Amino acid sequence: MIQAHSLTKRYGDKIAVDGLDFTVEPGRVTGFLGPNGAGKSTTMRMITGLDRPSSGIATVNGRRYRDIAAPLHEVGVLLDARSAHPRRTAVKHLLAIAATHRIGRDRVEEVMGLTGLESVANKRVGSFSLGMGQRLGIASALLGDPETIILDEPVNGLDPEGILWIRNLMRRLAAEGRTVLLSSHLMGEMAQTADHLIVLGRGAILADGPIEDVMRGVTRTAVRVRTREPERLARAIAAPEVTVASLPDGAMEITGPSAEHVAEAAAAAGIVLTEVSTIAGSLEDAYLALTEGAVEYRSSGAPTPAHTIQNGARS
Repeated sequence: MIQAHSLTKRYGDKIAVDGLDFTVEPGRVTGFLGPNGAGKSTTMRMITGLDRPSSGIATVNGRRYRDIAAPLHEVGVLLDARSAHPRRTAVKHLLAIAATHRIGRDRVEEVMGLTGLESVANKRVGSFSLGMGQRLGIASALLGDPETIILDEPVNGLDPEGILWIRNLMRRLAAEGRTVLLSSHLMGEMAQTADHLIVLGRGAILADGPIEDVMRGVTRTAVRVRTREPERLARAIAAPEVTVASLPDGAMEITGPSAEHVAEAAAAAGIVLTEVSTIAGSLEDAYLALTEGAVEYRSSGAPTPAHTIQNGARS
């Protein structure tokens, strides 16, 4: 378990992390999201003892990282896949790390097999692609068979097969009861991997909850319907909280009632529906809605309204 209590980091007059309180529970994958400059990397560095908090505390299983006698056995960390010495081979890099915790060669070979590095074991790290470097970093994080795993952008540079492997690995580790904290800018991938989300913006928590709750709280769910009698259907479901809009392709978009309610109302009125489905907001929609006012570095020429969400739908 990872816990932060009033965790704060200042750099001069700038507050990078502003009094964070959160818990990363075991048994689930927690996604750590936020725009560039939101404070994610700084927070992970404070959790792992690389940065000292200005105030507050971050603990892993009730202890500060610096107080853990054999951290590789408790916390596996990947914050920068490029940290390996470029002239070392992959196997020597892992053996050197393993030696600091008296981890045997068998475990080194095991994690190399797990991460798909056997064929490049004797190649110098400096010749690795970005994706292979990520695999080596993940192998390093898993060396001590830790109960807590913290990975910053682990899918960066991976091909589709590698991304699927990471997704399955993270979910398997969480299913084993481990604590998994995972940051990424790939919303589609996070939606398929994470159970819980913590979203930061300008150093503060914007959302902290199960992924479905976070998405439902800031996006709209609508019902898409197609019928030859749209006017009759609109009258059949009319209510103060119901809105009906015509879509360019001739379908109807109904907000307020559920798809089941719309179907039942149509059946009661003898109206035939040729299509009925639920339109749910995506994680990307939810993320953009949450962080709209917390983007520190915005591209010039990128129109802000294109990323706003009104009533759950992009404007």
